[in-house]
Amino acid sequence: MLLRLLYLTLSTVFTFMRLVPMSDREMDLEILAPRHQLAVLRRTVCRPQLTWPDRALLAALPHRFPRARLRRLRLTVSPDTLLRRHRDLLRHRHAKASRPKRRGRPRTVRSIRALDLRLVRENPSRGYRRVHGELSALGIKVAASTVWSNLKEHGIPPAPDREHTTWAAL
Repeated sequence: MLLRLLYLTLSTVFTFMRLVPMSDREMDLEILAPRHQLAVLRRTVCRPQLTWPDRALLAALPHRFPRARLRRLRLTVSPDTLLRRHRDLLRHRHAKASRPKRRGRPRTVRSIRALDLRLVRENPSRGYRRVHGELSALGIKVAASTVWSNLKEHGIPPAPDREHTTWAAL
């Protein structure tokens, strides 16, 4: 599709370059034949099937004309169609630009994850709920389930399964 758009653009540029050395009368005669062909086609064909490059070129060219000349042009599409396509193009462009780069919930900040792990390593008898409470006391807003998933991700088992100090060990 991109190649076809490039082809149509280049052929239009060469057509315009051919029209530059012509006089106004010759240009009017040159334009009269395609206008008549277009009028005949409009009478015979119900609705033309345009490809994406055709639509892009038809939407881009009229922006260069003055409004008075644009009203006299006999295009295959209506001005409302051109405006709708332009709005659609802008909407898709904005949607693509504002789409998040990664799906899902953003990761927890690395410093909070490191603090979770440090608290658990320094206090092996504390579970994820107590670590969550300590973080809340420090003013860090994080869910208890986030602390739990962080510990699980680093392979730290729940508090009852971890080593704990016994009287016999002392």
